[in-house]
Amino acid sequence: MSSDGLRKRKEEACSDRYISTKKNEQNIIYSKETTKTNAKNVDNRKTEDANESFRSTERMYFLLLSLFTIFSIITRFYNIENPTHVCWDETHFGKMGSWYIKRTFFFDVHPPLGKMLIALSGVLTGYDGEFPFAKPGDEYGDTNYIGMRMFCALLGGSLVPLSYMSVWLLTESLLASSLSATLILLDVGTLTLSRHILLDPILLFFIMMSVYCLLKFSSYRQESFSIYWWFWLAQTGIFLAFSIGVKFVGLFIILFAGYSTAADLWCLVGEKCLTMILVLKHFLARVLCLIILPAIVYMMVFAVHLKILNHSGSGDGFYSSGFQSQLIGNRLYNVSMPENIAYGSEFTLKQRRTGGAYLHSHWHLYPEEHPPQQQQVTTYAHKDENNKWIIKPADTQWTKTDSPVLVKSGDLVRLEHTVTQRLLHSHREPAPLTKRHYQVAGYGVNGSGDANDVWILEVVGGSTGAVVQTVRSHIRLIHYHVRCALQSHDKKLPKWGWEQLEVTCNPNIKDKKTLWSVEEVTDQRLPNASFELYSPSFLERFIESHAVMTQGNSGLKPKEGEITSRPWQWPINYRGQIFSGKDHRIYLLGNPVIFWGCLGLTFVFIIAYSIDTVKSRRGLKNNKYWRAYKDRMFSAGWWLFLGWMLHYFPFWPMTRVLYFHHYFPAFLFSAMLSGVVLDYILTCCCITVPEQFSLIVFQGCIAGIFAALCWSFYLFYPLSYGMSGPSSMEEGSPWRNIKWMESWDL
Repeated sequence: MSSDGLRKRKEEACSDRYISTKKNEQNIIYSKETTKTNAKNVDNRKTEDANESFRSTERMYFLLLSLFTIFSIITRFYNIENPTHVCWDETHFGKMGSWYIKRTFFFDVHPPLGKMLIALSGVLTGYDGEFPFAKPGDEYGDTNYIGMRMFCALLGGSLVPLSYMSVWLLTESLLASSLSATLILLDVGTLTLSRHILLDPILLFFIMMSVYCLLKFSSYRQESFSIYWWFWLAQTGIFLAFSIGVKFVGLFIILFAGYSTAADLWCLVGEKCLTMILVLKHFLARVLCLIILPAIVYMMVFAVHLKILNHSGSGDGFYSSGFQSQLIGNRLYNVSMPENIAYGSEFTLKQRRTGGAYLHSHWHLYPEEHPPQQQQVTTYAHKDENNKWIIKPADTQWTKTDSPVLVKSGDLVRLEHTVTQRLLHSHREPAPLTKRHYQVAGYGVNGSGDANDVWILEVVGGSTGAVVQTVRSHIRLIHYHVRCALQSHDKKLPKWGWEQLEVTCNPNIKDKKTLWSVEEVTDQRLPNASFELYSPSFLERFIESHAVMTQGNSGLKPKEGEITSRPWQWPINYRGQIFSGKDHRIYLLGNPVIFWGCLGLTFVFIIAYSIDTVKSRRGLKNNKYWRAYKDRMFSAGWWLFLGWMLHYFPFWPMTRVLYFHHYFPAFLFSAMLSGVVLDYILTCCCITVPEQFSLIVFQGCIAGIFAALCWSFYLFYPLSYGMSGPSSMEEGSPWRNIKWMESWDL
């Protein structure tokens, strides 16, 4: 072969190899592009699947939310007009709503917001405020009361969807959210509270709104200082103020929010990517919205309260003279009276402390067990003719003349009760309740008595001879012979003393509780001065209102024969509360299946949480998905458990009277915690059994739980909607089969 031919063959071979190489490269490139395309398609399919899953979950979320809302409203509004008579505390809060409508001042141990809202709902639905709400059992007749019940039922019905949404924010589990909402929906105790004119459904609503807003705010932690972040933070503060504006137990949800906020800020401090300036901004934002804003809202509630209740009413006597002078129709309103007192002046004497009552007497005598059976002397918080006394000198013969002689510090005086004409008297007999003190009584006839009627009048902080000033002077009455000082107590006398407050003579004459002030002086011989001198500012009235409410709360004691309860009884559903008697009996009692189940699941959570904490501490590893699930559920459970503890355990040391309904804020947290724990238990069961049986086990457990809850509601719903016929203690009663405990007064 010639060199040209050989060269030609080589060139052709090189050309073939080049073409082949190019084809291979093109095939490789095509293969890579195909792979990339396939990968993109897979990613797209995954994204589409994820989006579809999200949309499906979202649709199911809103479907369940709608169903729970509908069922909750139906159960709360069903036969809302029954019973057609006053039930339990409707006699208090319905009456107070009427007083708001009439703008009549009254005293109550709770802040005013709940009662103002009841009054507002009454006005908007046509109630005129004329029904007296005298006592439980009074028939409403033609009174338009249903609107106020519907308002409370609306707020009570909102608890179910709020619990559903709150648990979802904590767990992102439809199962946990649904179980929590179902437990609250089917609890007959929560149902009963929601159907009457009470503060409880209003309080529970604001507590749940506070929880929901706090959780919603936390969900925007990655969008700090956005408009939604600020909105939910401010809403949290507003509903915290509303909670404590209904009852002082709203303080517990404030503690919950405070702990949550402190933990959140501590986490922010640990994030090194955040500057301390930014952390400080977070802190100041929370101070603004969770401290300053709630304080302003809370004070605004009281400003509206005091603006509305501007007419004199039954509660005037609990407050100072300056406070009373702002009430239209009060004896001290826009009035002029003497600045001092003289011998022969008629006046009232009020204990110089917050919520102090008036020195009082009446014709009734002490019983035989408290000799020597002289006339009772008490203190009484309300305006009354029996509160009036006349002051006379003790060391001289005296007749009322036209030339008045002013009473001064250090004078020896006698106090004559205007109505009975008996003198304020003490001796070395023990007092009825406070045995270390001496008895104070009324003694004598027509203003004449004996040596034990003589008292030394002392102006505290003033020198001997200082003139006694109306309202301003702090005076002390010291018995001349026994050397003890006149004092009033918070202790209520038994029925023989008309449950008025005990008055004694205290051997400790320097005790701060022995101080009094002169009020409502009547003496035509003395020049008058305007009482506007004593008008307090809004801040002073705000502070005094709280001091009186706090004292009133601490003084609440059970009345004779009254059914009360203690905190240990509440979670076990030991005893309920009679709401209505007659032929339509309603009994406040928790659904026992739910209450006992929640208590058991609380213990399950404590055990499971403790075991998991120990395992984590020991370094035991879990599947990352299982670990993430457990962290989420245990975190949710911890916060709900904390909420339950904060709303339950503070009642244990309280000495005031307590009732079963005080447990229901804690029950809401217990029910939500139980939903989370049930979700965790079911998940554990499903991953424990063989995979082919997991779906069957899951569906069977869900069906069993919901069936048991529905059956228990069917069994106990008459407690809420009303029972008729023989009581559970009578033979043949249809209610004997649901009296599972002897302590239930069905």
